[in-house]
Amino acid sequence: MATAEDLQAVVDQNRPVPRRNYHAKVVQDVYIPEDIVGKDEFNAIPIMDWQESLKAEEELSLESRFVARRITRLGNSEDPVRRLRTMRYLLWMIVLWLVARPGPQPGTKRIAQDRMRENMRSAPESILRSLYRKFSDDGVMRKMHIDLLMTHICAFACIIDNFEVNLADLMQDLKQQVPQTKQYFLEIGARYSQKRLSPRDPTQHIAKLSLPLEFPGIRKPRERRRAA
Repeated sequence: MATAEDLQAVVDQNRPVPRRNYHAKVVQDVYIPEDIVGKDEFNAIPIMDWQESLKAEEELSLESRFVARRITRLGNSEDPVRRLRTMRYLLWMIVLWLVARPGPQPGTKRIAQDRMRENMRSAPESILRSLYRKFSDDGVMRKMHIDLLMTHICAFACIIDNFEVNLADLMQDLKQQVPQTKQYFLEIGARYSQKRLSPRDPTQHIAKLSLPLEFPGIRKPRERRRAA
């Protein structure tokens, strides 16, 4: 019979999460944007308009609080091109979730391609098609697609926030409560914690990605009680 470790390995390999490197020696190599998106598509993500606005110190109107509150910092960071491309792909994934509408069956969502194009005008057509294929089945998002989209969002948020994310902005963007967002971060191997800066401050919900990765465990069947 398979051991608990064998079963756990199978579960981990089949989780609805982005492409990852389980053998990474540093946390930066676990989820790599170019590998997840595809190198050519990643390099095709336009950011010049953002760069020009940041240089002119113009305010950007964005659909995501998470992105809006970090874009200036990223634009002035080391390797800004790569980081801004990562940020823009994250923004598109958040917008994809926001434009989805209730689907044909309970628990599903539907993505209309015309709504995608209208709300993601900065995205090249190749990336629009890739997002549509990756996160839906001909426009229908079932649970596996929703889980996959959310774990992609969490992984990219970790990359942007140097692998320690305060969940507040993402929860507002995605219109989720703590248990939902927390679970998606756990699925990518992050650890969850709470903290307060002072007794009067609200509780902060933190997800941290570090090595070794920790995934939710498999459920063990209950042992049947033997009759006396």
